[in-house]
Amino acid sequence: MTTPASADGANRQAALDQLHADVFAHNMAPFWAVDAQRNHDEDRQVQDTKKARPFVWTYARDIEPLLHRSAELITMESSERRSLILVNPGLAPRRATVSTMYTAYRLNDPNEIMPPHRHSPNAIRFGLTGTQNFTGVEGENIIFGPGDMVLTPHDTWHNHGNKGDEPAVNLSVLDLPLIETLNATYFEHDYHEVAKGERIKRQAQSERFPPDYSQRVYGQGGLRPRFLSHRRGTGAASPMYVYRWAMMRELLDRFRDWDGDPYEGLMVEYVDPTTGGPVFRTITFFAQMLRAGERTRPLKQNASLLVAPFEGRGHSIIDGERLDWAPFDTLAVPGSAWCEHVNGSDRDPAILFVASDEPTLKALALYQKHGRDAAGDTVRLA
Repeated sequence: MTTPASADGANRQAALDQLHADVFAHNMAPFWAVDAQRNHDEDRQVQDTKKARPFVWTYARDIEPLLHRSAELITMESSERRSLILVNPGLAPRRATVSTMYTAYRLNDPNEIMPPHRHSPNAIRFGLTGTQNFTGVEGENIIFGPGDMVLTPHDTWHNHGNKGDEPAVNLSVLDLPLIETLNATYFEHDYHEVAKGERIKRQAQSERFPPDYSQRVYGQGGLRPRFLSHRRGTGAASPMYVYRWAMMRELLDRFRDWDGDPYEGLMVEYVDPTTGGPVFRTITFFAQMLRAGERTRPLKQNASLLVAPFEGRGHSIIDGERLDWAPFDTLAVPGSAWCEHVNGSDRDPAILFVASDEPTLKALALYQKHGRDAAGDTVRLA
């Protein structure tokens, strides 16, 4: 009797085809390669081929016109959400800008405030236009403007809107794709407060902290009031809910004439003032300054990045592809892609707002970072 192992030619191929069909029929996958050709590498055939691609979304040409059209057609009465999620073409239709995070843009009409909600994903809001953007977080009502970053940590009640008389635009970054992968997603909209022993449904949070609480308590680096509780709705994220752009910009300018890092220029991380660690356990944020004419050396890390230029114009080269950018665009830098940034001005700095899933990789002891030195050799940085 001839066995599949000893069969040759057509008989062997037929036996292999039947073997693979039976493996799949029983909800299994083969982990072997018959030969190097794709058609006969059964292991590669069942691998997930959807990967994030380098991509840039253009604010002035694409995002802003769609925001205004959405504001005309989608009212707060018809939907409490009116955001545009940036979907990476390599991951579509999944709601993901890179594999673990997404960026969304929102335009709030004058004097509109949405009701409170909370959810398991961590999120931030970063102001782009308007000086009266509003986010209430756990009883702290925060008014913010361009460049200000507001945290809405997981499991905190929060609501968004615009307190001003002019439209306001902000972008948000969430770790929702990561949370979905971990089957840890939930959203709650049924906001109540207890008054005189009775549970009462409310459309807005009662103010429990002064509007400048975050700055008053945490605005002086290296100093922490001992007489206050720093667990504000969640113990796993920064209790400082707003980071003001004026302070970040001043710090970047203070180091403007320093050498900086050849791979990242001047990069400052937003941190939890009580620990010195990232603001969230899953994702972290940076402001990155490229001085006039500065070009960073090629850098590759397995952390995925979302890059939002805030000041200046330039381009990035990601895995050999040039992507030009301008203020308020968003750039997707997939994990393990080689990337270098170039400031297109020989006079003015360019400043990038950057989100990264670096904390997740570090927590799992998986983070790696490599660069190319001046000679073009690859060196391990982390």
